[in-house]
Amino acid sequence: MVMKKATKKAAKKPAAKKIAKKVAKKVAKKATKKAAKKAVKKAAARK
Repeated sequence: MVMKKATKKAAKKPAAKKIAKKVAKKVAKKATKKAAKKAVKKAAARK
């Protein structure tokens, strides 16, 4: 939700918009990696 507000503010500036998209992609990658690690840990704990 925080990212949406940031991108809306950045949308007014085209250059900032590009940067915001790059940052959002990086954050998304990190988030998916963390989620994958958590899923693996949970699966391991179940065994």
